[in-house]
Amino acid sequence: MFSRVRVSPTALALWFLALGGCTGSDAIVVIALHPSKPNILYVATNDYIYKSRDEGQTWSNISRGMSHSRVISMAVDPVYPATVYAGTKGDAVYKSYDGGHRWTSQRNGLDDVTITSVVNQFVFDPSASRRIFVATTMGIFETRDGGESWQKRMRGMKEVLMVVTLTVDPTRPRIMYAGTSGGVYKTTDRATRWEKANNGLVAPDILKSSRALDVTVVQVDPHTPETVYAATLSGLYKSIDAAESWTRIGQSLPDQMISAMVLDRAVQDKLYLATREGVHTSEDGGATWRAINEGLATLNVRTIVQSPTDPKTFYVGTNGSGLYRSRDGGEHWVPLGTPSSPVSNSGQAI
Repeated sequence: MFSRVRVSPTALALWFLALGGCTGSDAIVVIALHPSKPNILYVATNDYIYKSRDEGQTWSNISRGMSHSRVISMAVDPVYPATVYAGTKGDAVYKSYDGGHRWTSQRNGLDDVTITSVVNQFVFDPSASRRIFVATTMGIFETRDGGESWQKRMRGMKEVLMVVTLTVDPTRPRIMYAGTSGGVYKTTDRATRWEKANNGLVAPDILKSSRALDVTVVQVDPHTPETVYAATLSGLYKSIDAAESWTRIGQSLPDQMISAMVLDRAVQDKLYLATREGVHTSEDGGATWRAINEGLATLNVRTIVQSPTDPKTFYVGTNGSGLYRSRDGGEHWVPLGTPSSPVSNSGQAI
């Protein structure tokens, strides 16, 4: 059994971010890209899931078969990309085997992740795509059979319940990090047991309280795996010793409530952050920053992703003016609008 945790004001803000940050239908809550075909992308708004087969020029509503629960997270299987997962607020996990044409509920073992909880993120094991971890507001769960059944993986996390983000070390998949309402936890045995990794991240006087720092994104540097970044609702932190210790960086950023982060896989030490003040980038590991918002009509950015096929192509989803794309590493953004009108769905799974 988990110990009871009082919800802090920052945890409420974290919940606000998870729900898209606003109530309008043009909020782009999540973006998921096909791993090898750049013309195919998925987005979830506060109302529906949409799919484009032409890089965002036209869209199809592919929410058929799902409940009316809001979609908070999505993931495309990197090995079998016709398989797509969707995490919801209040209705656990859905899976599609045919590129989003049909959805089936997969909640066996996720009884706790219903009614009021949120599925925040999916993480695939790099060595086996049917092994997936999910971060939820009721903890971490694992499947080894592509979502047919789930098991809770919270051993060692006694102080927190809300898990917002997960990441895996790409070079050592047994090592994972979890961002929670109580800071960062680390596992070296594929989530069998977790240990706190909060030295320098959470002040000692609040380390054991529910007032601890809320972490929104944790990512491992793809070029230097000992370097880990943790974005929070109160600023950005960096570790150069695999989360043994943390240092605060990015104090010059105009907004310290960070909703999304990308570590550039092609350029070492280059980062992108999404905040309520737009997109900011650093080319020196977070020491200095500059805004890259040319073309954005709304600076309240909810999510940012880098194309898996072209490292210069990025997409951002906003909380007011829909979806944008950049072909030049974020220097200029072009609006793709909001796929707000349902379109009939046809065609083969891709």
